[in-house]
Amino acid sequence: MELKPNEKLNIDNILKDIDKYRPRRRGWHWREGTGENRSIGKFEYYDTSQSLKSSQPLPAAKYFENIDPQPGPVITTEIASGRFEDDIRRMRMAAWHGADHIMVIRTAGQSHFESLIEGTPQGVGGIPISRKQVRAQRKALDFIEDEVGRPINYHSYVSGVAGPEIAVMFAEEGVNGAHQDPQYNVLYRNINMIRSFVDAAEAKKVMTWADIAQIDGAHNANATAREAWKVMPELMVQHAINSIFSVKIGMKKENVCLSTVPPTAPPAPCMRLDLPYAVALRELFDEYKMRAQMNTKYMESSTREATVTHVLNLLISQLTRADIQSTITPDEGRNVPWHIYNIEAVDTAKQAFSGMDGLGTMVEVKRDGKELADKVRELKERAILFMEEILEVGGYFNAVEQGFFVDSGNYPERNGDGIVRKIDGGVGEGTIFERDEDYMAPVTAHFGYNNVAQYDEGLIHDPSALIGGSTLEKPEKIIFIDELDENDNVNVRLEEVKELRTTSKIKPEMEWLGDGVVLTTLFLPTDERTAEFAAIEVGKKMGLEDVEVIHKEIMQEAEGTRVELKGKVTFNIDLDELVIPPKPKILTEEEIREDIENKPMKIVAATVGEDEHSVGLREIIDIKHGGIERFGIECHILGTSISIEKLVDAAIELNADAILTSTIISHDDIHYKNMKKLHELCIEKGIRDNIILIAGGTQVSNKLAAEAGMDAGFGRGTKGDHVATFLVEKRREMTNEN
Repeated sequence: MELKPNEKLNIDNILKDIDKYRPRRRGWHWREGTGENRSIGKFEYYDTSQSLKSSQPLPAAKYFENIDPQPGPVITTEIASGRFEDDIRRMRMAAWHGADHIMVIRTAGQSHFESLIEGTPQGVGGIPISRKQVRAQRKALDFIEDEVGRPINYHSYVSGVAGPEIAVMFAEEGVNGAHQDPQYNVLYRNINMIRSFVDAAEAKKVMTWADIAQIDGAHNANATAREAWKVMPELMVQHAINSIFSVKIGMKKENVCLSTVPPTAPPAPCMRLDLPYAVALRELFDEYKMRAQMNTKYMESSTREATVTHVLNLLISQLTRADIQSTITPDEGRNVPWHIYNIEAVDTAKQAFSGMDGLGTMVEVKRDGKELADKVRELKERAILFMEEILEVGGYFNAVEQGFFVDSGNYPERNGDGIVRKIDGGVGEGTIFERDEDYMAPVTAHFGYNNVAQYDEGLIHDPSALIGGSTLEKPEKIIFIDELDENDNVNVRLEEVKELRTTSKIKPEMEWLGDGVVLTTLFLPTDERTAEFAAIEVGKKMGLEDVEVIHKEIMQEAEGTRVELKGKVTFNIDLDELVIPPKPKILTEEEIREDIENKPMKIVAATVGEDEHSVGLREIIDIKHGGIERFGIECHILGTSISIEKLVDAAIELNADAILTSTIISHDDIHYKNMKKLHELCIEKGIRDNIILIAGGTQVSNKLAAEAGMDAGFGRGTKGDHVATFLVEKRREMTNEN
C-alpha cells in the first residue's frame, strides 16, 4: 500500500490480514547525514540531518522557499490516546512534521500482570498494549516512513512483572526502542527488588537480540523529589547502575540511552542549575547516548509556560548533546492528549534547533570557567561518594531499604523523605526460584545457563534449533489473538464512527475521530473562582456538552481571568453541502515585480468619510507589513477621513492606476454608500474606464463591493499579496480590452 498525501490513511487497509503481517526490519535507526554541512534553500546548515521526501514545514517557511531543515537528534513524540486506530493518524501527522521516534505508553495496570498481555485489559496511566495494536501501528509506520522518506522508530515500555514477556512480544513485532530500568519498578511500582532485577536481566537479553534501543528511567527521581535540583548526584548513580547492568548482559553501549531531564524550570535560575548537570552527565557517560526530555514535574496547564521551558531545555541540548530529543506535549499538564499539541511540541523542537543551527561554532560553554567547572566537579564527586556509600552498606538493595533514593537532601545530606522498599516485600515477592542444575531453555535470547550442550554441543549458540526455531526466527509459530473484549475493540469503535469515515460528513476532533471536542479561549472580567464557573455557563449556552475548564490564568486579581474551555458539539458538517468560494489567486512575488518593473503602477489610498481607522490600510500598503510597496508600486496615502471628491481629484492629478479605499464604519450602510459614491464620481469625472477601484475593511465583501460598482472588495484576512495580484491582473485585463 502506498500512501498519497491528499488521501487519508485507511485503517481498514492496515487491519487487513494483520495476522499475517511481519515487521520488515528490526533495530533502532539514528538519523543519517548528521555532522555534515548542507545547503537547504538559500542557507548553509551545520547541524542538520538528511531532509525528508515529504514533510510539513514550519508556518514561517513560506518566507524561505518552504524549506524544512531536519535537526540532528532523533525527535520523539508520545502518542497514546487509548485508541490505536486514531493514534495511527496522529503518527502520520507527527512524522510529516519531523518526528521519527513514536512512543506509546503502556498502562500502569499492565505492569502488574503476570503473563503476556493480550486483548484490551483496563488500566490507568497509559493505554492497553496488545499484540494487535503493536502490529497495526508498526505496519502503519512502515507505510508512513516510505511516505516521508525516513525510518521511524516505534517505542513502548518493558516494565513491571510482565517485562520479559512484553520484551519478547516487542522483539517479535519489530519494536525499535523501549524503556527498561529495574530501578523504576522498585521505586515507583513497588515491585520486589529481586524479581525486578531478574526480570530485567531476561528482558534486556531479549532487547539486545532485537537491537532495541534502551532508555532508562532515572529521570523519575527529579520528577518525584520535593526539591529536584538536590537529587542530581543520585540521578547519575541510577544512570550508572542501569547502564553497566545492561552492558554486562550484552547490550551495545550505543543502544543504551540515558534519560536526562533538567531538574528545574523558570522562575528558578534554571540555566545556572541545569547546564552544569547536563555537562557533568555527558562527560561522565560519554560512551552512552543521551535522551533529553522536559521535566513534567513543573508543567501546569499553561501551554505558553510549558513551551518556554521546552525551548530553554532545547538550548541545553544544543549546547551539550542530545542524541534523542523528547518533546513532551505542551498540553501534558492538562492530561488531554490532543493531536495538535503533539504536533506543536515536535515543531517547537524543529523550530528551536533550526534557529540555533551552528550555535556551537559561535559560542561555547565555558568549561574552564570557575562556576561551571566547580559545579560539574562537585556533582561528579557527590555521585561517586553516593556510589561508594551504596557499596559500604552492602549494595543497591540495602541502600533502597535504607531510603537512599529520591531523598531531597543534597547528598551527603539526607532529609529522610526518600522512597523505602523492603528486600523481602513488594509485588512479586517470593516468585524467584533458583534453576535446577539440568534446567534447559531452547530459546534464542535467554539470560543465564540453559544446558543445551547436554543435548547437542553444536547448538550452544543456537539453542532454539532444538525445537526448529523459536518465534523470533519462526514468526509463524506466534499465536495471534485478535480481540478478547466483544465491547471494547477496534471493530466496534470503527463501526461507531463509520459515517464519519465513509461519507462526506466530518466533526471537530481533538483526541478521537468524531469526539466533537472543541477548545475555546475567553476572558472574563472577574476573579479566578467566579470566572471558572461563569465560563462553564458560557460553554453550555453556546450549546457545548461535557463542558470543562482546562486552564485558568489570572491576569489581575480584580480585573479578570483568562479561561480555556473544552466541550463537545453534537452536530456533523456535511462537506458536500458546504459553499466554498474559490481560493484567492496569488501571483508569485517575482511575477508581480516583473509586471511592475515593465509597466510602473501608481495608486492613491485613504480611509473615506469620517473613518479614522488606518491600521488595515497601512498593513496592505506599507513595506513594513509586507504590503504592496514592496513590489515597487508607487503609493500615495492621503490620510484618514478623506472626502470622496478629494480622493478622486488626487487620482486624476497623479494619473493613478487605482484608488484604494478603506472603510470600517458601517452604520447606516455608510461603507456601501461611500463605495457607490466613489464609483459614480469616477464616471462623472470621466475616468472610470481607466482606473481600478478597490475597497477594503472588516465589513466589506467582494459581493458587496461589486454591487456598489467597485472592481473588488477585500475583507478580513487580506494581505498585500492578494491586493497586488488583483491590481496586476485587472490592469492586464483592462489593457487587453482597450
